[in-house]
Amino acid sequence: MANRLAEATSPYLLQHADNPVDWWPWCPEAFAEAAERDVPVLLSIGYAACHWCHVMAHESFEDADTAELMNRHFVNIKVDREERPDVDAVYMTATQAMTGQGGWPMTCFLTPAGEPFHCGTYYPPRPHGGMPSFKQLLAAIVEAWNQRSDEVRGAAGKLVASLAKHTAALPVSDVDVSVLDGAVASLLGDFDRRNGGFGGAPKFPPSMVLEFLIRHHERTGSVESLSIVEATADAMAGGGLYDQLAGGFARYSVDESWIVPHFEKMLYDNALLLGVYTHLARLTDSPTYRRVAAETAEFLLRDLATAEGGFASSLDADTDGVEGLTYVWTPQQLTEVLGEEDGAWAAELFGVTPEGTFEHGTSTLRLLREPDDFARFESVRARLSAARGTRPQPGRDDKVVAAWNGLAITALAQAAVFFEEPEWLTAAGRAADLLVNLHVVDGRLRRTSRDGQVGDSAGVLEDYACLADGLLVLHQATGEKRWLDTAVSLLDDALQRFADSDNVGAFFDTADDAEALVHRPADPSDNASPSGASALASALLTASALVGHDRASLYREAAEQAVSRAGLLAARAPRFAGHWLSVAEALAQGPVQVAIVGDSPSLLAAAVRKAHGGAVILAGAPDSSPLLTDRPLVDGQPAAYVCHGYVCDRPVTSVEELVSSLS
Repeated sequence: MANRLAEATSPYLLQHADNPVDWWPWCPEAFAEAAERDVPVLLSIGYAACHWCHVMAHESFEDADTAELMNRHFVNIKVDREERPDVDAVYMTATQAMTGQGGWPMTCFLTPAGEPFHCGTYYPPRPHGGMPSFKQLLAAIVEAWNQRSDEVRGAAGKLVASLAKHTAALPVSDVDVSVLDGAVASLLGDFDRRNGGFGGAPKFPPSMVLEFLIRHHERTGSVESLSIVEATADAMAGGGLYDQLAGGFARYSVDESWIVPHFEKMLYDNALLLGVYTHLARLTDSPTYRRVAAETAEFLLRDLATAEGGFASSLDADTDGVEGLTYVWTPQQLTEVLGEEDGAWAAELFGVTPEGTFEHGTSTLRLLREPDDFARFESVRARLSAARGTRPQPGRDDKVVAAWNGLAITALAQAAVFFEEPEWLTAAGRAADLLVNLHVVDGRLRRTSRDGQVGDSAGVLEDYACLADGLLVLHQATGEKRWLDTAVSLLDDALQRFADSDNVGAFFDTADDAEALVHRPADPSDNASPSGASALASALLTASALVGHDRASLYREAAEQAVSRAGLLAARAPRFAGHWLSVAEALAQGPVQVAIVGDSPSLLAAAVRKAHGGAVILAGAPDSSPLLTDRPLVDGQPAAYVCHGYVCDRPVTSVEELVSSLS
């Protein structure tokens, strides 16, 4: 049996390279094999940090009898959803249409033409809770294929046709101030007033929605908007979702009270939350938000930075096959590390109880109150962190994903400027260098790399957009024009390759010359990270303020058209349009542009501290950048030029005048 996954750049595929299952990577040859043998394709999609993916692998894919059934009756394809989000999107849509829900591991059965006819998620090795065993499912699929092949193929073709209709572009609908106000009212109705966040369990960090609400508060003064953000940020930072010892956020909470996390830590979550807590620290000057932002930035640099300069995708939920093993504590373990007095103090502070809040009498660490002795708090955390470092550690998916690294570049560069931490800015620059020098091949962006080897998967829209957005922020933070030039190149490619020519303002998630799937994915909703289209709208709007006049109007118009395609989504489901709404808030503000000519750290610091979210801030010598062109010093002094969209104030030379203009 060929080990076709042995040379993969995906750690998830490598985890399955030694299975007795005859896995294929996603490739035309696999479907040709299925057509030649006249057997269905079994498509299994997951990712390296997925707990239930590991469980199903251990129960089924490592089992020789199950593998024998799979090999005899199917062509088996294993896909890393993070490496091929386009494949994942197509079959997730089919899974949700068939079952009403989706998730990973995803298990789909396809015709040799790639058309899905049965989809699901995790299947147990024995019947359980009304679910068939995986072997029973395989037998049923084989029987249906052999006995009713024409019927199965016909139903699959009809499903694909239906999915194509239901993934068409949304109609144009403006996102004006009434829609923004309505989104806040809707979110207020969904807000969990007791626990923070939205909805019930499982509860995910609503990063992009929080950013929208901050921007809405800045524009309107809405007390409700800020109260939702602060209550949610406080609950997340004080709960088990946040690593109270080393910083960084887990993927989600399995309960509505943020007590027990699903322990995997994802790059995209932490990049987005770094941005939220940095913005909150800037707005409120809260020491808690400052601490959480700083610790999250340090988590990125310490635990996710790769040797090549990028950022790894995730840390696993499991350690040695046990979820949370690295992170949970008992009162006795605290005492063993800290002694009786500090152990009891830490147990009370962190909510570690004899009964436990997790499993088998263990507890996650929460911060139930602000410590009254911060030096003692830091000493306790340092000793517990050192002890935890001697435990087995979760695995790391060190695959570098372009889009998520773009989010990290954005957050680190913004935080570096506000907190005056040059090391963070250097890290953002290293990641940008890696992506620009390694991931751009023959003028086109590749999605992933690992150990300095670029992968084969073509970049999707979110890769182009999130990287462009990050480079634009890096340009503002450093003044280096090369970042602006590369971002413009990425945006021009995105406008040319991903636009829906039949629907102005709409975009596909794959390029016009990408591999043809059973339908071309185009999902405008913001989920765990910004949709490709909303990220593109954000980058286009920012670029419109930074480029010369020849491109500025083109980019702004493209951003406005893209936002108009998300109007219905923003009005009807604002929890899945957070990034769109943030872009719309920036549009409503102009966006704000602050051009500082001359060397004035005080003017720059005031702009960074007081400008609203989505503002464009650039400092440098006169005429050193398009935004600084025709903006001279004033009476030989450094000056700040503030514009809101197309309307500009007179230049100011004092911090007081600049703060007044930004207010």
